[in-house]
Formats: sequence, C-alpha cells, structure tokens
Amino acid sequence: MTHASSPVGHRLWHVGADIDTDALAPGAYMQHGIETLARHCLENVLPEFASGVRRGDVLVAGPNFGIGSSREQAASALVHLGVAAVVAPSYGGLFFRNAFNLGLLLLTCPQAERLRDQTQVTIDEAQPALVLPSGERLPCAPVPDFLLQMVRAGGLLPQLKQRLAAQRA
Repeated sequence: MTHASSPVGHRLWHVGADIDTDALAPGAYMQHGIETLARHCLENVLPEFASGVRRGDVLVAGPNFGIGSSREQAASALVHLGVAAVVAPSYGGLFFRNAFNLGLLLLTCPQAERLRDQTQVTIDEAQPALVLPSGERLPCAPVPDFLLQMVRAGGLLPQLKQRLAAQRA
C-alpha cells in the first residue's frame, strides 16, 4: 500500500487526545467477533465513525492515541473498518506495535492538530509527510522500512507467509 503517488486525498476523521483502547474496542463487545466489535469502534467519542468510515480514510488524533490496555482488537477494529492510517503526535507503545503487526500505518506527526480544519490529505510515505490540498506539507517522523514493508504486506503474519512462500519457490 503506497500513498506517495495517490492522486486523490484521503478523507479525514478527527478525534481528540488520550483516545484509549477501550474507546477503539469497547470491553462490552470483546466476546463478539471483529465484525460486531468494529461496529462499536469509537462510538462514545465519534458516534458516526464506524458506520461512516470508508476504506482509505484516515483517522487524525491528538497525543496519546491508543493508550490503555494491550488489546490488539483496538487496532484490528480500525483495520477491519478500512482505515488507511492514523495520524497523531504520539501513541501508546503497545498500540503502536499492535497496529503495525496488523498492517495499520501510524504516522507520528507533531503538527497533527493542524489538520483540525482539513477534510482531506495525501500521504507521502517517501518523505514522510502529509500533503494538504493547498500543497502545504506537514512533516512526520520517519517510519522504518521494515515497518512500512509490514504494512504493505497487510501485517506481520501475511508478511511471514509471503516470505515462507518465496523461500519455497
């Protein structure tokens, strides 16, 4: 999945700071499958999100996105809903690793809150930066190549399966 040459911007969804994994994957729905769990993603923060998000949309958050428990279902719900990336100034450490393991791109952008009034953005993975419709670029922290490769493969398990298949060929 590359966004660098994407001619069409990604639609943005905005949430605030300190969004925890309970907001992303509410505990009351943890005993259900990902289909049900994802329908309740962010329902107490952004009620229209789960029903309105479309494949390729981007979630923009304040600092400390994904804090809280280590439940990987928090990232799974976003992947299941088709979120292309999350942009925030900082992330909970366990969420950060879970997200990449599941193929969800996280961009650390100190200026993420400047996207508040924006409805669309293009992601330049090569630089890395967010490109606003005006052409203005908001720089993001570099994402190590091995993590970008993991995202492009769809996560750690698909990446390992691809490597095994290549070794057998």
